[in-house]
Amino acid sequence: MKIILPLILMTLIAAPPAAIAAPGDQADLSASRGKALWEQTQTISGQPRSCTTCHTADPRQPGKHARTGKLIKPMAPSVNIDRLTDQSKIEKWFKRNCKWTLGRVCTSQEKGDVLEYLKSL
Repeated sequence: MKIILPLILMTLIAAPPAAIAAPGDQADLSASRGKALWEQTQTISGQPRSCTTCHTADPRQPGKHARTGKLIKPMAPSVNIDRLTDQSKIEKWFKRNCKWTLGRVCTSQEKGDVLEYLKSL
C-alpha cells in the first residue's frame, strides 16, 4: 500500500486516469466519487465534519480552518498552481485531514478519487 500511493500521487498530476496503474492492479479513479467524498459529512466527537468544513464546497475558493480561522488557499490546481505538486505535502495533509474529517485514514482509492476531483475543476 505504501508503494502504491506514491505511484498514484506522482503520476496523477501528469497522466490521464487510464494511464495510472499500480503493479498488478488497475486503478479506477473517479472524480465523481472524489466529489462525493469531498461533500460527505461524518459526525466525529459529536461534530459534523466534511472536507467542505474548512475547504468550502468549491475547492477553487479559499477556505478557513474550522478551529484556528487560518486562511487556506484554494485546493484546485486550476487556480492554485502550487497545489498537488509536492508528494510529501499531499501525504501529510491526507493523513492529518482524513483522520480529522473521517475519523480514520483514507484508502488509496479515496485519495486518488479526491485528487482526480480536484484536478477536474
